[in-house]
Amino acid sequence: MATIEKAIEIAAQAHAGVTDKHGNPYLLHPLRVMMDVTGAMTQMVAVLHDVVEDTSISLADIEAAGFDARVVHALGLVTHSQNQSYADYVIACKQNEIARQVKMSDLRDNTSLARLLLRPSRLNTDASRIQRYLLSYQFLTDTITEDAYRQAMEQVASA
Repeated sequence: MATIEKAIEIAAQAHAGVTDKHGNPYLLHPLRVMMDVTGAMTQMVAVLHDVVEDTSISLADIEAAGFDARVVHALGLVTHSQNQSYADYVIACKQNEIARQVKMSDLRDNTSLARLLLRPSRLNTDASRIQRYLLSYQFLTDTITEDAYRQAMEQVASA
């Protein structure tokens, strides 16, 4: 059975040498997301949440490393595929408590004032991303309904 330490090791290797938009080691993001959630399985998914989406590591690799099927399933949900709308992706995350907790933590970290990126040269793109994150957080916390979420996300996409 794989452990949190194994998950951190995989994330560290997968994100080695990668930096975020501020020039900081990218690994710090999944570590912050991990520290913001509780429970071993949720923490494993949190630290691995960008590994499958952003690197050559697959869900099959994670499964082969000995991770519990619930971890692999939740990790699959928090992995946004290119053929899936962002709204559908977030709605799928909400159906699984581990994925929901990880996605909420990811959104909190991505919208932290210390990390928020609003560049004058990309103002519309950055503002749209921030709107998408805020609407997704509201949906995941049951502040808005799925219908309201889908409608608002369509408005953001068409703006």
